[in-house]
Amino acid sequence: MNKFNFVSFTLRLLGTIALVLLTYNPTGYSYFHWVQDSLIPQGTGFGAEHAFSGVVMLIGWTILIRSTLQSLGALGLILAAAFIGTLVWLMTSYGIVEVESSTAITWAALLSLATLLAIGMSWSHIRRRLTGQVDVDDVGD
Repeated sequence: MNKFNFVSFTLRLLGTIALVLLTYNPTGYSYFHWVQDSLIPQGTGFGAEHAFSGVVMLIGWTILIRSTLQSLGALGLILAAAFIGTLVWLMTSYGIVEVESSTAITWAALLSLATLLAIGMSWSHIRRRLTGQVDVDDVGD
């Protein structure tokens, strides 16, 4: 059985950040912008590469959301979102995140979502390390 550690969490976090930012980010280089550009009159049109990429991303989102909901549950999801939300609020109150900048708020929201999903992907491992209790889904490891 593989040991869960900081590197394991960091890899999950990097994966969730990649999926979230590939889906949408304020730079204009994302799946959202790629599809949007293909649909404008002078665009290339929505093609097979757009559909295939969308399905791959949808699979990733389904895995992340399902795992997060299953491991955290409704209350855990609310508490994790509240924790991350108040952390962002704290950072805005100290001037780390500029509230006047919609781009900064967008980045904070996207990174918060990725962090929430990474926590959800990791929670069963974290809980097992903290309490010694194994989730039913973990028995087959």
